[in-house]
Amino acid sequence: MKGIVVFSGSAHPVLADEICSNLGISRSPVKISRFSNDCLQAQLLANCRQRDVYLIQPLVPPTQDHLMELLLMADAARGASAASITAVIPHYAYARSDKKDASRISIGGKLVAELLVTAGVDRVLTMALHAPQVHGFFRAPVDHLTALGVIADHYRGRDLTDCVVVSPDLGNAKQATLLARLLNLPVAAGSKHRLADDRVVIDQIVGDVSGKRAIVLDDEIATGGSIIEIVKRLGDFGCREVSVACTHGLFTGKAVEKLSSHPSIKEVVSTNTVPAPDDFPRHTELSVAGLFAEAIGRIHKGRSVSSLFDGVDPAYAPPPAVDGLF
Repeated sequence: MKGIVVFSGSAHPVLADEICSNLGISRSPVKISRFSNDCLQAQLLANCRQRDVYLIQPLVPPTQDHLMELLLMADAARGASAASITAVIPHYAYARSDKKDASRISIGGKLVAELLVTAGVDRVLTMALHAPQVHGFFRAPVDHLTALGVIADHYRGRDLTDCVVVSPDLGNAKQATLLARLLNLPVAAGSKHRLADDRVVIDQIVGDVSGKRAIVLDDEIATGGSIIEIVKRLGDFGCREVSVACTHGLFTGKAVEKLSSHPSIKEVVSTNTVPAPDDFPRHTELSVAGLFAEAIGRIHKGRSVSSLFDGVDPAYAPPPAVDGLF
């Protein structure tokens, strides 16, 4: 890994250290300062000249501070004559702002993508964007990883008799179908209507869940409103128990309390793209540090990153147990 230097802001240094450990290097220090007028400043405390710089920073609460740290680090690396600057953003929070669905509304996902390039970012490495079109917001190349293989490995060692993979909405049904194929399970999906950021209604389940155990898959869990709603609806349709899985487990507000106290939820699985909450009964954290380290190594050596998707590509997965939605 000669010629690589890795920095991290304050968002998730534990993940950054684990990625560096997989790479066999040490994380280089950064000094983040806040002035009396509340402005931030970032100083990179290692040589960047003609080196490939990787900035590891998921956009997690406080999201605006962590975004500003990332922009400042990119600007500092560019000013220090870095050969290339890759923003490693395991969780790109602004991906949820991906369309104009109301009058005079901003499209934050596009704006932040432009800010990153303006700050000096040459490439973005991320995971499980909320919507496919966000990939196209960036003028810089984007390597988009998936955690489906890691999640599938978690469930493969278990008895999956009478299990079904369930998506909370039809928009995420394609990802649920991919996981179902990897586990050789049937798939179902909810018909969801979002009333507000933390209020949803699921009025129907597409697929057979009666008498089955559900693996509910979502890309992100914030307040947990969608998950609680789909679990209730699954119960109405005769589902016996639920395991919840997601890539980005933000668990904001009262999400931990709601998910850990629900009698039908036996386990909540998330990856470490974002920091895990403390004191969360039934929660299992899966590491994706190895995936990010492998991708960084391949980018640095000019090798293919797409081959990392072989284990979760439909061409390499077994067919579903029954016909899926797609």
